[in-house]
Amino acid sequence: MEKSKWSGLVSTRAVEGEPYNPFVNYDFLAALELSGCATAHTGWLGQHLLLESTAGELLGALPCYIKSHSQGEYVFDHGWADAFERAGGSYYPKLQASIPFTPATGPRLLCANESQGAPVRSALAQGLRTLTERLSLSSAHVTFIPDAQTEYFSAAGYLMRNDQQFHFINDGYGSYGDFLSTLASRKRKALKRERRVALENDISIDWLTGADLTEAAWDSFYAFYMDTGSRKWGRPYLNREFFSRVSETMADDILLIMARRGTHYVAGAINFVGSDTLYGRHWGCVEDHPFLHFEVCYHQAIDFAISRGLRTVEAGAQGEHKLSRGYMPVTTHSAHHITHAGLRNAVADYLEHERDDVERIGRLLRQHGPFRKG
Repeated sequence: MEKSKWSGLVSTRAVEGEPYNPFVNYDFLAALELSGCATAHTGWLGQHLLLESTAGELLGALPCYIKSHSQGEYVFDHGWADAFERAGGSYYPKLQASIPFTPATGPRLLCANESQGAPVRSALAQGLRTLTERLSLSSAHVTFIPDAQTEYFSAAGYLMRNDQQFHFINDGYGSYGDFLSTLASRKRKALKRERRVALENDISIDWLTGADLTEAAWDSFYAFYMDTGSRKWGRPYLNREFFSRVSETMADDILLIMARRGTHYVAGAINFVGSDTLYGRHWGCVEDHPFLHFEVCYHQAIDFAISRGLRTVEAGAQGEHKLSRGYMPVTTHSAHHITHAGLRNAVADYLEHERDDVERIGRLLRQHGPFRKG
C-alpha cells in the first residue's frame, strides 16, 4: 500500500469529530513491518483489506493480518483455539484486524470521505467476513474497536465481546493538584507520599519528544524495555530498529518519560500522543526504586495530559492497581466472526456470560474508586 493512499484515510489531526490516533498512521504500521516486528516470520502476515471504487479510488481500509498464533493481541482467545483443536479443528491461521502489539482503542474501519462513512464501513465489516471464508480460515477478530464503530460489526453478524481497561479522564483540570482535590482525603495523602518517595534517591524526570528523541535516548530506553520485557513475557515483541524507524517519522507523536538518577537514565516509559489521548505503552527499568513504576507510567502521564489539555490517558491493558491512582474502569470492545457453527455457538454462549461479568465487575470497581463521594 502506498503511503499517499493510506494517508488519505488517516489525518494527522482531528477532523470532523474523529480524533487523530497515531497507531493507524501509515508510518507506525510501516515501522512495525519494515523493522521485521510484524511480518510473516513473526506470525503477522499483512493482509490489509482495501475498498476501492470501480475507478480504483481508495474508499476505505481495515488494517488486518493473517495470524499463526494469538500472541501480542491482548484480547485472549487461546481457550477457543485449544478447544477447537482438541475437537479436531484447525484454529490457525486466522485473521486479526488490529494494530500489532497495541491494546489501544482506535478506528478500525478507515474511510476517506466521511460523507460515505456508513456504507464504506458496512462494506468493510462485511468484506472481512467474505475474506475469511474465501481464504478458508477459521475466524476473523477485530479488537479494540471504538464505540462508534461497534454497530457495523454487530449489524454484519459478528459476535461482540467486552473487556475492561483503566483510563484517566481529564475533567478540565488545570493541574495535578486540581485532580488531587477531587480525591478522598486518605487517597490524596497516599498519592502525595507515593510521588514524593518515588523521587527520592536523587531521581528526576525528563519528558523527551520531537528532536529530544536521540539515538542515545532510544538506546537507554531499549535497554529498559528488553530487561523488563524479557523477565515479564519471555521475548519482547519490538526490536531496536522499530524505535529508530518510528522516531524518524513520528517523533512529535512520541513521549518518552525517562527517570534519571544523577546523570544516568535508570527507567522509562514510551507513550504515543493522539489529538485527545495519551497512550501509555511500554515501561522498563534497570534499577528498582519504590513507586518509580507508578510515577513514570501513571502520575507523569497525568501531568503531561493535563499540561497538553488531553482528555484521556490510556495506560495499556489490565491493572486494577491503576484504580487508586485515578484510572477508572472503561469497557473495551471486540468483534469476532467464527466460521464453524459449533465453535461459534459455544463462543456466543461464553461471551454472553462474560459480558455480564465485565459489566458487574466494572460497577463494583467504580464504587471503589478514589474520588470523593457525593
